[in-house]
Amino acid sequence: MRTTNAVGQYGEDLAARHLVDNGFTILDRNWRCAQGEIDIVAREGHTLVVCEVKTRRGLNYGSPLESITYRKLSTLRQLVGRWLQAHEVRPDEIRIDAVSVLLPHQGAPSVDHVRGVA
Repeated sequence: MRTTNAVGQYGEDLAARHLVDNGFTILDRNWRCAQGEIDIVAREGHTLVVCEVKTRRGLNYGSPLESITYRKLSTLRQLVGRWLQAHEVRPDEIRIDAVSVLLPHQGAPSVDHVRGVA
């Protein structure tokens, strides 16, 4: 596995743990279809939450959240519809969140969860 893939996977594992620790139920991870991939699908109460996870090892290229583009958010909106069709789920509410994971060279990783980014 390439280093960037390993860092990304580690970041997604930390993000999933953070969500569970904060009362979310993980429904799916790394769900793929022809249009793209959803990192994490979770439930918080009656709300379906789709999470985009971005992990970085430093801030040389900006924060992880800065790398989530309008185009990515637009794709995520489409992917939510595909996921709902594939799973025949009809949630009361749907929300797209972002989870930023920063893995500094020294010290503990930090996880920042931003609700309702799209």
